[in-house]
Amino acid sequence: MQNPYKAYPVRIDDIQVATADKTLRTFKFVFLNEGDEEKFAYNVGQFAELSIPGQGEIPIGIASSPSEKGFVMFTVFRTGKVTDHLHNMKVGDVMGLRGPLGNWYPIEDLEGKNIVIIGAGFAFTTLRSTIKYLLEPENRKRFGRLDVIYGARHPGMILYKDELVEWEKRDDINLNITVDSTDDPDWKYHTGFVPTVTETQAPQGDDDTYAILCGPPMMLKFTKPVLEKLGYKADHIIMSLENRMKCGIGMCGRCNIGKELVCKDGPVFTLDKLNEMPEEDQ
Repeated sequence: MQNPYKAYPVRIDDIQVATADKTLRTFKFVFLNEGDEEKFAYNVGQFAELSIPGQGEIPIGIASSPSEKGFVMFTVFRTGKVTDHLHNMKVGDVMGLRGPLGNWYPIEDLEGKNIVIIGAGFAFTTLRSTIKYLLEPENRKRFGRLDVIYGARHPGMILYKDELVEWEKRDDINLNITVDSTDDPDWKYHTGFVPTVTETQAPQGDDDTYAILCGPPMMLKFTKPVLEKLGYKADHIIMSLENRMKCGIGMCGRCNIGKELVCKDGPVFTLDKLNEMPEEDQ
């Protein structure tokens, strides 16, 4: 078993500016040592620590799908010392990758079910991983209807635009894109907050329909009651609290909700499990 404190050495293979304001960049990493990619076996919804010697490390959700081989991908928001340094690194630079960490979306338990994926902001990374996995030909036939609701503050902050265009062309995914506001006269998608769009675009909840959510705390807070209004049971609402990630292995204790440690016991919880936790900590 890989030492959880030890990072795999990886090389930056590709860097793409992800948003108009350049605050988010998407990095593809390749493993330097033979066999490390196989050891870094991850599931959709997990995260990892991006480790830069002399700078520190930062927990980030894995944006690539386990079905994508030869690299592992992360979209990183420039928000502090470590991410500032990472945004200034170049293709070919070497750093560390520690993980995979945390639990994951229980996709294999949802076989034969309908899935609604709801996300906003740069938290859409692990949802991108999930969608890519579900749309693989050998996987897509194992699941029912697939709905996606994805929101950003404005059009310039939308991630993975090329992939969204390709997904929109498919007839086996119902894609809804929304922005909080825009003055673009050519904008052809929704305008409004994610909870509002969810209320009008998400299918009704039933025993065969599950919702997977990942996004800013306020989006999660106001989307939960919308889904409950639509008939989703608490154990059919699956949420990621990846924004609370810290050390990744439950040692620092800074991600606790009551007695639960988000990085060790989560970050993925069902709403019925969250309802058992202290609300003021969520």
